[in-house]
Amino acid sequence: MTPRENYAAAMSRSGPEWVPLDMGKHIGSIHKKHYAELQALLPGLDLKNGERILDRMAQTVVPDEALLQHFNVDFRWLVPNWVQVTERTDVDGYVDMWGVPYKGADGDHYAVDGAPLKHAETIADIEAHAWPDPEDPAQFAGLKERARALFEDTGFVIGADAIKAGPLMSCLQIRGYEQFFIDMVINPEFSDALMAKVTDLLCRMWTRFMDEVGPYVQIAYVTDDLGTQTSLLLSPKLYRKRVKPFHTRLHQHIKSCANVHLMMHTDGAVLPLIEDLIETGADILNPVQTSTAGMQDTAALKARFGDRLAFHGAMDVQQMMPNATPEELRWEVARRMSDLGPDGGYIIAPCHNIGHDIPTANTLAFFDLVRELGRYPLALDDALAGNASFFERLNREGGS
Repeated sequence: MTPRENYAAAMSRSGPEWVPLDMGKHIGSIHKKHYAELQALLPGLDLKNGERILDRMAQTVVPDEALLQHFNVDFRWLVPNWVQVTERTDVDGYVDMWGVPYKGADGDHYAVDGAPLKHAETIADIEAHAWPDPEDPAQFAGLKERARALFEDTGFVIGADAIKAGPLMSCLQIRGYEQFFIDMVINPEFSDALMAKVTDLLCRMWTRFMDEVGPYVQIAYVTDDLGTQTSLLLSPKLYRKRVKPFHTRLHQHIKSCANVHLMMHTDGAVLPLIEDLIETGADILNPVQTSTAGMQDTAALKARFGDRLAFHGAMDVQQMMPNATPEELRWEVARRMSDLGPDGGYIIAPCHNIGHDIPTANTLAFFDLVRELGRYPLALDDALAGNASFFERLNREGGS
């Protein structure tokens, strides 16, 4: 099979040859400092992209094709161009297309540094905001040609990467987290109007994106964080009343534009909302953050949702990959494959960006282990026999 054929078999649970492997989208690439370390260890590869930034906020890079092939990555991602961005003159930073300011942190990453509609009072104030041009041709320049070339000349899975915004995430940033959570409770007319405006623009952006690449892509990726380490950002009741309708509208709109599986990225302890996300139209859940409450038991997730939802990620980069021993890393790869992938329906990947706190040995070992262990029929008993669980060790040692 080609990677594209194997992905289709994995998604339909109809006999894939290997567990698909992903890396390289804007949430799921490599921090520039870690990339430089890998480059030094892989002198035989033609790696030139160490300064080619993919996600400016996270300071991840566009991985070189040579590295993707070296790691046997099955996916190639089409990422909209950063446009309508202005540079700040007061600090190291920028203002994104939504008017949200960011400030640099010593070249390591950029963080939100203000909320342009923090003091808005009326729906007229929403309309008066300087909103981005959703049909800006520069945002999608060159993507159609790259998509066609990937489709016709390679067998890779082709993904339409997220336009870096989401109905909830963008409103929280534009309005300010505290104020927008207050709005949803005491001023829902305002919060609904702001979320409707953002969703309208995202639908128009995705329409243009799919006009360019829709005939060639198999997967569309959207992002909107709903969880913390231990709980949800908002109650299930409030999510269902105020946010879910906008997720449903956006997800169904994207799927009406192209024949794609929709993958939703939402960090954290989101177990109470997984059924809702399925109802919005999500086909794949990313990142399956196993270091958060309720997401550790991946076998239970598969048993409960696996007939209606595929899983992407589950390789924790927050605690496990930075600190696991070689034996624990091997056990973790085997466990997630065993739990989530017996019949397909699982795409293995680091659950977020590969940061510079992860030892390069663990990064290199991860990709080697996927190649070694990920062929069907999965034969993982030996790798699991030692029960070398990193998270169980962490709990024994009093970690959190």
